[in-house]
Amino acid sequence: MVKLRDIGNSVLVVEHDKDMIEHADFVFDIGPGAGVHGGELIAEGTVKDIKKVKTSITGEYLSGKRSISIPEIRRKGNGKKLILKGASGNNLKNVTAEFPLGKFICVTGVSGSGKSSLVNQTLSPLLSREFYNSHKKPLKFEKAEGLLYLDKVINIDQSPIGKTPRSNPATYTGLFTHIRELFTQLPEAKIRGYKPGRFSFNVSGGRCENCKGGGMKLIEMNFLPDVFVECEVCNGKRFNRETLEVRYKGKSISDILDMSVSKSLEFFSSIPKISNKLKAIESVGLGYITLGQSSTTLSGGESQRIKLATELSKKDTGKTIYILDEPTTGLHFEDIRILLNVLNQLVDKGNTIIIIEHNLDVIKQVDYIIDIGPEGGKNGGNLIDSGS
Repeated sequence: MVKLRDIGNSVLVVEHDKDMIEHADFVFDIGPGAGVHGGELIAEGTVKDIKKVKTSITGEYLSGKRSISIPEIRRKGNGKKLILKGASGNNLKNVTAEFPLGKFICVTGVSGSGKSSLVNQTLSPLLSREFYNSHKKPLKFEKAEGLLYLDKVINIDQSPIGKTPRSNPATYTGLFTHIRELFTQLPEAKIRGYKPGRFSFNVSGGRCENCKGGGMKLIEMNFLPDVFVECEVCNGKRFNRETLEVRYKGKSISDILDMSVSKSLEFFSSIPKISNKLKAIESVGLGYITLGQSSTTLSGGESQRIKLATELSKKDTGKTIYILDEPTTGLHFEDIRILLNVLNQLVDKGNTIIIIEHNLDVIKQVDYIIDIGPEGGKNGGNLIDSGS
């Protein structure tokens, strides 16, 4: 990139990486927060200029005023181990790896060293086959020990929580089911004989039939990407007039979908079923998103944190293994701090987290490291070391 600039080009990069920011000649900092709390130009200038701006969270991380600290105590785990013996798929060279349970584990190594082959292509399919009868075959390995200490495996990636505008945080987390049940208990709904399906935008009856409950209509463009426009019948409200006439504390079902997580937490504070799920979403730093925000507008990092919030709000056995592949991709320093807090909460409940990561702020926080390498491709695939 420096060479591209030196031969006379302009290089414009969207980036969170500290080294990359420090190499830049000029920086624009947008914020101060995310979503409705963002959208302003906080600072611009050289890295030195950014560091001096008190309202810039990026500047505070660059100057060292804020940082992700090294934990004073590492977890001891529960004394049990998951052992994968003789993994030899792709470039792995007969690797035997021990995963101590009840710990936050990080698999490190350069790109192409064999991290994904070990975790995503051997361990993850092996666990899915064990717990869910999955048909995906793991790469070659000799045997696995310690499976009896676990009861489920969950992969949390940055893939979208849904592929259509109808999917949103409220439906994904199961929150919308409780909200619909609440609406059916209202006197107006009982008089009209409305059931929970009336307040769903996925079935006909209460939804706007022009946009099929999406609030948006897809316009197919022959030579350009398809575009979504607001439905001209319901004006983006998703429901028909009769459904919108039923109100809780003066709000229709559509008004509630337009509320931010933080506002709805205040609104539903007296209903534990709903407020507990909202607290989980707010705890992962997503208080600014709206309940009905279309999944197609959420970033990879936001989708990932909604999945984590869903896990946090579940009743836990403490025997779950969570697998995350480079979850800090596209995340700011502050987002990484929030993500680490959430992951630590899951491990504190007795679960095990296995994370593939290069980010030093994450690596320094974990209890146990498995390092694969030393290089990529055929020069990788060895277990270099493991431990704290």
